[in-house]
Amino acid sequence: MNKVILMGRLARDPEVRYSQGATPLAVARFSLAVNRRFKREGEPDADFIGCVAFGKQAEFVEKFFKKGQMVSIVGRLQVRSWDDGNGAKRWATDVVVEETYFAESKSSFEGRGTASNDFGMPKQSAPMQAEGFYPIDESIEDDDLPF
Repeated sequence: MNKVILMGRLARDPEVRYSQGATPLAVARFSLAVNRRFKREGEPDADFIGCVAFGKQAEFVEKFFKKGQMVSIVGRLQVRSWDDGNGAKRWATDVVVEETYFAESKSSFEGRGTASNDFGMPKQSAPMQAEGFYPIDESIEDDDLPF
């Protein structure tokens, strides 16, 4: 099984091109900055993962995805190889996007303003507040919950 599920912030605006041919196909390339769960001293906070979407998914990405936006994708890993100009074998691994989702509200994304660094990741000094969630009153007993 080859299935990838990622959630992260777009490191830059998606780059969209169209294939040559009788029926051009949209191809969108973008990078997701995905936070690492654990960080060692001197290591980066996030991994930048290359993603590619085709057709209607690519057109959706082009229209709605912007740098710094939190998104979630479902897809599969694809490894490709080629010979560079010097004759050396080169390899690249991308996530081929099959499904796309917004992982934050539009107002939350637009309201962040300058609360992100150059890579679209939230600054540590300005944590984001989740909209629509309420703190749980810790004094409530499990027996008092209606479900």
